[in-house]
Amino acid sequence: MTSIKDAPATDSLADRYRRIRQTTEALCAPLSPEDCLAQSMTEASPVKWHLAHTTWFFETFVLEAHQEGFRPFGEQYRVLFNSYYNGIGEQHPRPQRGLLTRPALEEVYAYRAHVDAAIGALLDSPKREAIAWLVELGLNHEQQHQELILMDLKHLFSCNPMNPVYWNPPSHAGHEAPAITWHHFDEGIRQLGHPGGSFHYDNEGPQHRVFLEPFRIASRPVTCGEFLDFIADGGYRRPELWLEAGWARLRQEGWEAPQYWRRDGDGSWTVFTLDGRRPVDPNEPVCHVSYFEADAFARWAGARLPTEAEWEVAARERPGPAGTFLEDNLLHPASSPGEGRAPVQMLGDVWEWTGSAYLPYPGYRPPEGAVGEYNGKFMVDQMVLRGGCCATPRSHIRETYRNFFPTDARWPFTGFRLARSTS
Repeated sequence: MTSIKDAPATDSLADRYRRIRQTTEALCAPLSPEDCLAQSMTEASPVKWHLAHTTWFFETFVLEAHQEGFRPFGEQYRVLFNSYYNGIGEQHPRPQRGLLTRPALEEVYAYRAHVDAAIGALLDSPKREAIAWLVELGLNHEQQHQELILMDLKHLFSCNPMNPVYWNPPSHAGHEAPAITWHHFDEGIRQLGHPGGSFHYDNEGPQHRVFLEPFRIASRPVTCGEFLDFIADGGYRRPELWLEAGWARLRQEGWEAPQYWRRDGDGSWTVFTLDGRRPVDPNEPVCHVSYFEADAFARWAGARLPTEAEWEVAARERPGPAGTFLEDNLLHPASSPGEGRAPVQMLGDVWEWTGSAYLPYPGYRPPEGAVGEYNGKFMVDQMVLRGGCCATPRSHIRETYRNFFPTDARWPFTGFRLARSTS
């Protein structure tokens, strides 16, 4: 993989388009055609499908509406690479994306080049202003899929007993995790959500007021070492710590540690990463845990997960050093040298589970048309995560960003930090 670099501050929209599209292809450069076709589970998608779907997004929402004499690159692509947009039409079944041996990978790259040329021409034309918002949405959508490519690929490679290595990261000096300190926030009325004026997803607004009781939030995410203590104390064998649905899922799936962890014959723990299998580092933020596991640990620790409002207030009012992003080229959470003066790693390293259900903010209205299906229709049976992770592009994340996953999801780069009520 070519090292991913930070975006220049002076990027034009056309420059950003080229750079972000090139970044996606750089992530795929180390892969074979076989790597790009396989699908390891229903929730994951093949790399080839990600490459095509992100291109379908620009073709469908930008070119079809704004290019004179528009003709689709492939008639069947409208169905094959439609993810979930019912307003557009039919979709190829998600569990069968790995069966799409055709179109071939080289044809998908030709599809990307065709659409890129057409978008570039529109961005250099008087229609630029009319398409700017849709192109911006498409670029942020593509950045989401850059992260999805890595997390889906990690799950795929973890299924291979050869322990494939995707990427040899640059050397990184680890740090001993600082002791947790607790940052206090008084009760009061606060603003939650994006204020507007720059790009944000529709689910981040409208900005509104919330009343918060006094609370404390941990200065850093929970580490692997702390999670090892939870395991050693029987955390996965104590039903009193678990929500009923979580306990049922634990028993059904046989959970006994975070995803990708393995206990070796000598009792030591290793973890599968995108640079192969290696020993668990007790100082790194724990990663690949479900909401159920995060909630059970919090109960064990005499704490709870922060609400998304508490998390956002802490991230905004006491911003500490950010963590690891895609551009750092580690592709794995890293330990922090933070000293407790402010909450650290609230952006980067691991997506942090909150105790908040994914629901619309007061006054929320999805955009009109099929593009309105992007977020709004998923506002049920999911929990909110905040902050981004080691596979998130740095330019993609902000304090108001609302990610969401089902409570049993473990293959994303998910971790958590603790909170406590003080009233």
